Amino acid sequence: MTNVTILLKKNLFLVLLLFSTTALRAQVHFETGSTDALHQKALRTGMPVFIDLYADWCLPCQMMKREVFSKREVADFLEKNFIAAKYNIDNPIGHKLMERYGSGSIPLFLVFSPEGELLGRMTGAFEAEALIMNLQRILNRASMPATGNSSWH
Repeated sequence: MTNVTILLKKNLFLVLLLFSTTALRAQVHFETGSTDALHQKALRTGMPVFIDLYADWCLPCQMMKREVFSKREVADFLEKNFIAAKYNIDNPIGHKLMERYGSGSIPLFLVFSPEGELLGRMTGAFEAEALIMNLQRILNRASMPATGNSSWH
């Protein structure tokens, strides 16, 4: 190999490494612990909670993971405005939340106040912009007096 070829390969490797680490940082960080721990963190920080209920076998759920939750604007919006968590409905916590708040369709996105009141629910796959817009609507509506109490923890 010539020096030029080696240099090109090194530069290509560095470019690919840069893009892969940028993509990793853009991923939404989801909590996966108990809902009690999630509730305590929400109370401590005063932030509302965003919960993604999904299944490994769900194609729209996989699309959301791959094409929406990997976008920088979604990661930034969720990190700034929520404590984000995700639970597989085929596991105990996710199954319990799905039984309580679901209508049978996934992905199901739930938004709760720090105190545990259900503020909003969205079903189905969304484009990044639509997800952010719908979540912003829920946050805006939450600034009005709450009606009813439905605790998730």
